[in-house]
Amino acid sequence: MLLITGSLHLRVSHFPACKPIMDAAAMSSATIPATAPVDSPESRRYNRIRRWLGIADFVVGLALLVILLVTGWNGTLRDFALRAAFQHYTLAVAVYVLILLALAKLFGVGLDYYSFRLEHRFHLSNQRLRAWFVDEAKEFLVGLIFVVIIVEVLYFMLREFPQHWWLLTWAVFLGLFVLLAQLAPVILFPIFYKFEPLQDEDLKQRLVRLGERAGTRVRGVYKWNLSEKSKKANAALTGLGSTRRIILADTLLENYSPDEIEAVLAHELGHHVHKHILKGIAVQAGTTLLGFWAANWALHYAVDRLHMFDELSDFANLPLLVLVVTVLSFLALPALNAFSRFNERQADRYAFKSIASVDPFISSMNKLAEQNLAERKPSRFVEWYFHSHPAISRRLEAAHVWAKAEG
Repeated sequence: MLLITGSLHLRVSHFPACKPIMDAAAMSSATIPATAPVDSPESRRYNRIRRWLGIADFVVGLALLVILLVTGWNGTLRDFALRAAFQHYTLAVAVYVLILLALAKLFGVGLDYYSFRLEHRFHLSNQRLRAWFVDEAKEFLVGLIFVVIIVEVLYFMLREFPQHWWLLTWAVFLGLFVLLAQLAPVILFPIFYKFEPLQDEDLKQRLVRLGERAGTRVRGVYKWNLSEKSKKANAALTGLGSTRRIILADTLLENYSPDEIEAVLAHELGHHVHKHILKGIAVQAGTTLLGFWAANWALHYAVDRLHMFDELSDFANLPLLVLVVTVLSFLALPALNAFSRFNERQADRYAFKSIASVDPFISSMNKLAEQNLAERKPSRFVEWYFHSHPAISRRLEAAHVWAKAEG
């Protein structure tokens, strides 16, 4: 949902996952098709439902914010929070955030449960209902902690620095963003998943050498016990500095050859080589700055012109701030996804150059798509608006073109 929902989804999803279509050892350039296989009706149906779920989630969150503002319930909830906190401003802000997050969770729980059932319906999940409830509770509590910290900083700046609050808060948010990227692998991910050092020393050394060739020092290679919850596979290069590590889902280790795993990680390392993390932070900084500027304008307009609030630091205006940021995020999504797809194509080209043959890349992409029921060839509009990665068919075509050019 929106930021205010506190629905903190800590899923590492650079690559979709899959069960093997055929024995990897039997695959060769002769067995790999020149074009991507056609999407199955099941895959198209699954992805269509997922998209509509995402749209419904967005609309429900947006509707909640509008209802709070139009009815004046945001002010009623503020008064209740102040009474519950004995008029203590900082504590009242935390109570207010708790109430909003609880309302958002209540509004969205039906969609969340449907999403859980959908994964089982398409045989993509191993998670039991009780474990899902536990994860939902964890996500709510972790989200609550982070959102409370963010909102407390926000209203401290509004109280103390009303003229420049948006610039100062923007700078603090960037710092928190970088800190979170560094701490997530060692603090956040283990809350939801189990990790253990990879026992396959040959594969471990192979991936570490791949990282060294990319100019990055990997602090460890870990097995990610994803199969406890999902039948999907995944892999990622996570963390910054001393927390940088490779994580490999057990479903990937069980069903993919070392060559295929190396091809997947070569793509991830391509992001490092092309400094996509730094570029992403720069883009995030620019879009966040624009968001804070727009929020400041909307807040002043609501206070000075519409007299909706008595002062800038009236935390009843939090739904308005979130609404502004949400609308801007919706409008900016196609541009941000286009930037992401450009980065993904660069990372793919690095992978092509880093591995002995593109065949393992092609076979792994097909297997990942098959296992995750990913659409290989979505419509142009769907890819343009919703996809942060190029269509799998385009990635496979690029791999074949590269192989042909390299002989």
